[in-house]
Amino acid sequence: MSRETADAVTALVAELQAGWDTGDAVMTDRSLAGDVLWGSPFGETLQGADELHEIHVRLKKQGMGGPSSRFEVVRVMAPTADVVLAQVRRQALSADGAALAPTANAGSGGEPFSEMILYVLVKRDDRWWLAAGHNTPIREKPASQASQAS
Repeated sequence: MSRETADAVTALVAELQAGWDTGDAVMTDRSLAGDVLWGSPFGETLQGADELHEIHVRLKKQGMGGPSSRFEVVRVMAPTADVVLAQVRRQALSADGAALAPTANAGSGGEPFSEMILYVLVKRDDRWWLAAGHNTPIREKPASQASQAS
């Protein structure tokens, strides 16, 4: 992976973190491609930056996901020079900045939740754009799977 692709992911995560910290959907969505394809943590799919931005504005007003979060790059790969795949964890934090443990109902009922997000970045006209994403809530493992390795 080139330095440029690593920098593209670092810049995206910095924008996401700044947008979360300030409650600013414009900052969060600054790098969305106009034709972005998005999968929600609840199985919905949408296409288009305007539609996704409206949802982000609403979710930020509602405080969905919790009051504070930390974005962490988990894995990155670049299958081509103009495409980057990045797995990013959004870790929900308590008021004192401690990581919140996953729950069985993470993402439902308005409680804070963490999630894994798969981002697809593409380079168009010498700029990196977020072309697709999919969020998956991180939930506590059922008791029957708790002793199994991930």
